[in-house]
Amino acid sequence: MALTYKESQKIRATIPALTEHGEVVISVFYRNLLRDHPELKNFFNTANQVNGFQPRALASIIIQFAKNINHIYELVPRMERICQKHCSLGVQPEHYTILGKKLIEAFSEVLGPVMTPDVRLAWTKAYSILANMFIGREKQLYGSWGRWTGWRQFRVEKRVPESPDICSFILKPADGQRLPDFMPGQYISVRVNVPGKEYKQIRQYSLSDAPRADHYRITIKRDDGSKYRPAKSDIRCPYSPAPGVVSNQLLDSLFAGDVIEVSHPTGQFYLDTNNLSSEPVVLISAGIGATPVVSILNFIAEQQPARPIFWIHGARTVAPFQAHITRLAQEKPNLRTKVFKTHLADADLAGVTYDYDYRLDLATLSAEDLCLSRDCAEYYVCGPEQFMLETADYLESQNVDPVRIKFELFATGERAASPS
Repeated sequence: MALTYKESQKIRATIPALTEHGEVVISVFYRNLLRDHPELKNFFNTANQVNGFQPRALASIIIQFAKNINHIYELVPRMERICQKHCSLGVQPEHYTILGKKLIEAFSEVLGPVMTPDVRLAWTKAYSILANMFIGREKQLYGSWGRWTGWRQFRVEKRVPESPDICSFILKPADGQRLPDFMPGQYISVRVNVPGKEYKQIRQYSLSDAPRADHYRITIKRDDGSKYRPAKSDIRCPYSPAPGVVSNQLLDSLFAGDVIEVSHPTGQFYLDTNNLSSEPVVLISAGIGATPVVSILNFIAEQQPARPIFWIHGARTVAPFQAHITRLAQEKPNLRTKVFKTHLADADLAGVTYDYDYRLDLATLSAEDLCLSRDCAEYYVCGPEQFMLETADYLESQNVDPVRIKFELFATGERAASPS
């Protein structure tokens, strides 16, 4: 099934209206969807509904789809992150029928006269094409996971404080079965009951260690909310005025012996262990963005001990895993580290707990520190989204091929999916 030329032109004709009213369309879509199908609240991050991030992100997807309607398969790389997320949440083919109905209804409700019967028919057909693309890819992902495609119970083996506001959790499967490997850098979803919430809440947490047969490790930072509100149109900077409900609950009430539900590891930000190189790896992180890159670091340190690794991190006070990374650097001469801190404590020592007493600035570092002379060096970047964008821009300005820069934005616009 393909769109006719006239149908594709009708889709494209709605772009101006979607550009102007897209966020309203998606807000109405979510309102009606969750009102009529409250069971789907299990799949949505309510915080991202409140702060407007999810409506803005989905509106961006719809607009990009309309703009690329004549060559939609070029959108496949951008869809990959969404498919990975959907599988982590447990989205099934039947959900797409419900979503499509509510989306077209929202189009009609907000766009009014623009949605003539012919335009509505064209968008219904276009959505069906898009949904089948998602369903097909998600079927492949689920199939690659084997028998574990739903929620699985894990018991907390241990809590490990990393700093006053960061804690790691060692999770073991309650059934005692061997765990599947994952690509270092990937994440799991955690599903929990939250007091005051009618439906279970799901959040994603990066796996913060190399793959282990008997346990996973996640590392969580307390989220006190944000006082900064970005421009309404800036989907790269999600605004979270309220404290993190799930993260803070886990830090406050999850202890050894407790049980939580976990989904299969997934995500498109990772070190590909099926195609390993001997070229240097440069890990660049800020804040809690250290969690997926330390998984990559640990894997390389164990499985490729001779491979050059460079760890560059920016922190306000305490760098996560700093003691562990310092110890690794002492043991492995091929590991070099650079730490930037903006708020020094009395116990901080230059050259020991930090190297620079200001915000992470790649321009401060030498070409050698960044492996700029190595045409095949790989770069893995994780942190706040603006930080990742600025880091990628700087590396590209230094003639690093964008293909070698890996990061994963939460947004879904044009830039969000191109690097990785």
